[in-house]
Amino acid sequence: MPSEHVVFLFDVDNTLIDNDHIVADMKRNLERDIGSEQQTRYWEYFEELRTELGYADYLGALQRYRVNHPRDFGIIAVSYFLMNYHFANRLFPCALDVIERYQQYGETAILSDGDMIFQPLKIERSGLREAVDEKVMIYIHKEQELDDVKTRYPADHYVLIDDKVRILDAVKKTWGKNVTTVFPRQGHYAADTTEVSKYLPPDVTVDRIDQLLNYDLTKLRTATKG
Repeated sequence: MPSEHVVFLFDVDNTLIDNDHIVADMKRNLERDIGSEQQTRYWEYFEELRTELGYADYLGALQRYRVNHPRDFGIIAVSYFLMNYHFANRLFPCALDVIERYQQYGETAILSDGDMIFQPLKIERSGLREAVDEKVMIYIHKEQELDDVKTRYPADHYVLIDDKVRILDAVKKTWGKNVTTVFPRQGHYAADTTEVSKYLPPDVTVDRIDQLLNYDLTKLRTATKG
């Protein structure tokens, strides 16, 4: 790896944490605590909020459900479930090891989207905040905040690891050859071949985050197509 300063930027959901698994667990709990019909309504509120805000707001959807169904106390159990969830159990295999390895070659930081309650909780409880020495950025639309990212973490080169090719494409178009985009094909976004095909191919593609443990770091640095 060259002696230049490199910053490795890690996404969270479906990159380091199996967020699809978390959502599946949540659906089972919603089904049990409020029933099938009410669960459908919750996810309708969730999608409404995601359209309005631009990010996933699970707790906000709970609050919207509560406003519309003020006498349904079953939703309280879902709140407890989310706030006490064992996020560390949903880390992808070797996720923390990958961060530790790349710290030998540069600076590591979390670059995520989300709300200001649930997303920080997920990052803290999973051990990711500690793993990156508390270097955590959470934006509404991170691809629109790249100037702020560069101000906070100046570098000669960036490596962005993210499961969403839409994000990788947007960052590549802004940073060009100054970023290597890495696409771990994990989660439902990565499995959507129609959506993936809309964007520029990432510089590097792996099937799982743990494959980056043994990836040639010099090759990773020089893989940029920008």
